[in-house]
Amino acid sequence: MKIKNKTAGHAGIACFSFALKGNRAGSPHFKIVRFKWWEHVTPVNFDARQWVKAYKAAGMTGLLLTCKHHEGFCLWPSKYTEFSVKNSPWKDGKGDIVKEVSEACREEGLKFGVYLSPWDVHEETYGTPAYNDYFCNQLTELCSNYGELFCVWFDGACRTADKVQGYDWDRYYSLIRKLQPNACISICGPDVRWIGNEAGESREEEWSVVPKSIMVTERNPGYWRQLDTMPNSTWKDIGSRDFIKDYDELIWYPAEVDVSIRPSWGYVEGEEKQLYSLETLLYMYEKAVGGNATLLLNVPPNKEGLFDLEDVERLAELGKAIRGLFSRPQTTGAKAFQKNGSNAEAILDADRTHFVELAGECQEIEIQLQGEHTIDFIVLKETIEKGQRVEKFAVDIWREDQWKEVYQVTTIGYQRFGRIEPVQTERVRVRILESRGTVYLTEIGLYYTEK
Repeated sequence: MKIKNKTAGHAGIACFSFALKGNRAGSPHFKIVRFKWWEHVTPVNFDARQWVKAYKAAGMTGLLLTCKHHEGFCLWPSKYTEFSVKNSPWKDGKGDIVKEVSEACREEGLKFGVYLSPWDVHEETYGTPAYNDYFCNQLTELCSNYGELFCVWFDGACRTADKVQGYDWDRYYSLIRKLQPNACISICGPDVRWIGNEAGESREEEWSVVPKSIMVTERNPGYWRQLDTMPNSTWKDIGSRDFIKDYDELIWYPAEVDVSIRPSWGYVEGEEKQLYSLETLLYMYEKAVGGNATLLLNVPPNKEGLFDLEDVERLAELGKAIRGLFSRPQTTGAKAFQKNGSNAEAILDADRTHFVELAGECQEIEIQLQGEHTIDFIVLKETIEKGQRVEKFAVDIWREDQWKEVYQVTTIGYQRFGRIEPVQTERVRVRILESRGTVYLTEIGLYYTEK
């Protein structure tokens, strides 16, 4: 089997690393849904800093702004359409939402990214070759005028029944690589794929190495979901050994989990009473960010241009809960050894350049704690710069003069979170049960969360 697109795939991982640097385990990044300007909404109290500070309180390090959704309205004064903020009553047509949000992100130390929908129900050239010029012109504006972007997000490329647009994807990608070489191109892009739903649900076994053909379906997920004849993001298994053996070419194509904090993606009055609970959001975070993916959490501003107080408070609660997961490490003063007795303490620090190589029958690490500690949360990370290799692993604790298995799952990838019943022990063992050759582990973290 050949693995292609390695450069683009690695760039995607690098960009996601920016979005995941908030703490030792990482943080999700976000998308903000559009204002409905065409419904004569005037966001008189719009405050980009309120948005950014709310995300920062949640521990987030990246913000993704929906600059143009399917309706075609632009939140920046585009030179290529009249359907934008320049013809809105807000700030007498002199405002620029994209500029204000990008500047607020830089002031607060957050990465900034843009969402630009390929589907445009307003633009008259949609459905003709001229639309690709229009789209690239707008893409050029966003990639040229708002500083460094950590991400460009395209969304599902839907098509209307009477207008079928041939999207020039390769042209879009080349333009971004030229103007924003460090930006991750996500969803319908070559770097990061969609998880397959908008419900915050992720697979138990998430592989970053998948058949190359899935990139074809990623470019138009709605169409391929109907046919369901080629691998697409909605399939339960797209990366196991049994699945990929039937495909000649593989690519590095990690996943992103997306969900809205409310039932709707746009603002609907009254839904502040239907926010996802803190427990549900934390569960989504653990499953996505702790399951070899990343989490995109949508928060829609209200008609005045602010986040509702309920959303702001929930974000702050989430940030506090995430920080709490990693506030009580249990490996201080610990030592680590491979099965053959060699030193393995490189896995006890957060430096990704430090790792332990596990080959042959020695795919096992023991951690000796400094005294007895209580553990209920485990973090494992592969050195994905060398690939994703673990297919199954187990965690044991030493109790009553014997090893007892307390956790067993499949993949690790960039990161795997594992919850176990609280247990006291002085020794912990990680065993690789199945792998694709030599395994490289960069970190094993043991925590007590009191949950």
